[in-house]
Amino acid sequence: MSIIKMYAPFFSASNWLHVLTSGKDWLVILTLILMECLLSVDNAVVLAAQTKRLPTKRQQEKSLFYGLWGAYIFRFIVIGIGTYLINFWEIKLAGSIYLFYLAGKFFYDRKHPQKATASEDTTNPKRNVKQNGKHILSLFWRTVISIEAMDIVFSIDSVLAALAVSNNPVIVLIGGMIGILCMRGVAEIIIKLMDIIPELQPMAYVLIAIIALKLLLSLPPLNYELPNTTFAIIVFSILLITIIFHFWREKRHSHQS
Repeated sequence: MSIIKMYAPFFSASNWLHVLTSGKDWLVILTLILMECLLSVDNAVVLAAQTKRLPTKRQQEKSLFYGLWGAYIFRFIVIGIGTYLINFWEIKLAGSIYLFYLAGKFFYDRKHPQKATASEDTTNPKRNVKQNGKHILSLFWRTVISIEAMDIVFSIDSVLAALAVSNNPVIVLIGGMIGILCMRGVAEIIIKLMDIIPELQPMAYVLIAIIALKLLLSLPPLNYELPNTTFAIIVFSILLITIIFHFWREKRHSHQS
């Protein structure tokens, strides 16, 4: 398959017009934005930590601006390749297994926090940052490169999850671009919201497991495609149930105390 055919849907005016005027497609886009924001909180925290190394606020804002455009370019490239690869059932199976792994690893680490911490100390690239010695690039450009590297790592998971929800690259691109912008702009709000409602973080990984199941059901011999509208309703219902559960639990604890 040629590169032109791979990226042709991005440059189809009729495809863009259909997506932008379709209420169902916007419901899917809103779902992808929600997922992007919830699943990228770790990324937002890392970006904040990276930019704090820079001495001035202007440099911090500039590094995030460069990182934002880099994230958009990389997202465009990955979605084009992913849209092609996701048509192969073997890739779908691998993607489903990987998403199940992400969800399973999250809940395993929650039950075994000491093992997770020990593993991160030795393998997490976020922590293995060179502190001393000479560097060819300035601190600013090292920070920009670090931001781009983190975007690449985090966006692969987001794109894979998004393509499992919709195979239209325009929908995935719009959802991803708005999601990245929201993640940059409201990262602090999301982090505070998760502090208030900590159940939102495990909820995000429950969604990943559901997406993995959705992808698995679409494989032969089942070939069952869950409608995007139904999936969006499931996502927002789980979000609403999570919020209600949090306040019910808080109210119950206050009565017991």
